[in-house]
Amino acid sequence: MSDELEFPTLDVLLPELAEYIGIASDSRGATKETMREAAAWVAAQLEFANGRVVETDGNPVVRADWLNAPGAPTILVYGHYDVQPTGSRDEWSTDPYTMTIDGDVLRGRGVSDDKGPVFIVLKLAQAFIAQRGGLPLNVKFLIEGEEEIGSPNLPRYAREHAEELSADLVISADGAQWRPSEPSLSIASKGLISLDIVVNGANSDLHSGRFGGTVANPIHALSTILASLHDENGAVAVDGFYDGVAELDDVRRAELAAVPFDDVAYQESLGLPGLTGEAGYTTLERLWERPTLEITGVVGGGKYSVIPHVATGHVASRLVGKQDPNRVVEAIKRHVLGLEVPGVTVEVNIDQARVPAYRIDADHPAIRAASAALNHVYPGEEVLLAVIAGTLPATTLFEEVTGAKTLFFSFSTADENLHAPNEFMRTKRIHEGMRAWEQLWILLASGPHALQPISATVGAGL
Repeated sequence: MSDELEFPTLDVLLPELAEYIGIASDSRGATKETMREAAAWVAAQLEFANGRVVETDGNPVVRADWLNAPGAPTILVYGHYDVQPTGSRDEWSTDPYTMTIDGDVLRGRGVSDDKGPVFIVLKLAQAFIAQRGGLPLNVKFLIEGEEEIGSPNLPRYAREHAEELSADLVISADGAQWRPSEPSLSIASKGLISLDIVVNGANSDLHSGRFGGTVANPIHALSTILASLHDENGAVAVDGFYDGVAELDDVRRAELAAVPFDDVAYQESLGLPGLTGEAGYTTLERLWERPTLEITGVVGGGKYSVIPHVATGHVASRLVGKQDPNRVVEAIKRHVLGLEVPGVTVEVNIDQARVPAYRIDADHPAIRAASAALNHVYPGEEVLLAVIAGTLPATTLFEEVTGAKTLFFSFSTADENLHAPNEFMRTKRIHEGMRAWEQLWILLASGPHALQPISATVGAGL
């Protein structure tokens, strides 16, 4: 269309994205200076909207506001500049922090989660400013640096700045699309709690010959505890765990059955000999609609002849529906501490981050506008309404603090090795994403899909 924006070519865009990827902003291991460097890079991109680095009790957030569209809706764009650790460098085919063009994909840590998707929005906003002199609606930006560690300091910041962050809609550049075969929007994400089960035995490691058979082994005891968390049918065997989980009705089951999903292809893509899970549900039903309780790690002992004095199990649960994170962790704690495990002491250490599940109505104006925007970029393709099986802590926080729903509008895809070695993003998604964001902003600003402005904080602008 002749009235559409003209975007810079990839020859112009990719060196800038490579610069951003090159900042090793791993929120689990980077120095504060490195995290501030990444925040400053984002803030500089938002100079047109008074982009600024704002300190928190942890890593800083980046804030910006362009409020020069009086009477128009106000959106808050959310994303994050922090990334996951690289893991073993030996498993990477290229240097994680050197963005590499590999055929039709870009490789590098954070290119898909979440630097590439954030970059798309930054460049789209710059194109609007350069070519139209402004944005079609009022836009606030909040790009944080702790999403990959559960956003521990975002709640306090958001609550203390609730009026400043008020908006009619939050749009998240985080939250990958379901798969590359069709455009999709996520209408829900799972909640999250995590905890450690710590089993203590003797006061030190013991020689397995001299003491074996006379004392309890903490790893044996931990294995018994972990095995008790599920029954023989794969269901969670913790009293109260399923409180707040609605049973799937025939309508929802029919909707999920209509989504193309190949169990064999899914299994083979993971290199597995078979699939397992809670009995009575299909694979997709378990992925999208059922809660999980997973053992994510076991630590204790090693390949030497001792009985370890301590063993730890890391446990995480993904929540759905109206499960209360506080009640879930307490139910698990009661279950574990109520077991009879002789010869050891057991403790449960609950992590601070507790995130409830999130959902946006499929008929929400933002979903309708986003579907139309995707139809514009991918004509003739049906937009799939999917569920994010992972957790985005900011969604329920923003709803609590501002009353606004969050629309997931990311142009990464769930198969792009997020959190794993050789993370990648499809190069074509850069321009596709910019075009879709352009259409989304226009549709939200005017026409049948427009948001009704309710924010009272839009002023004359900065």
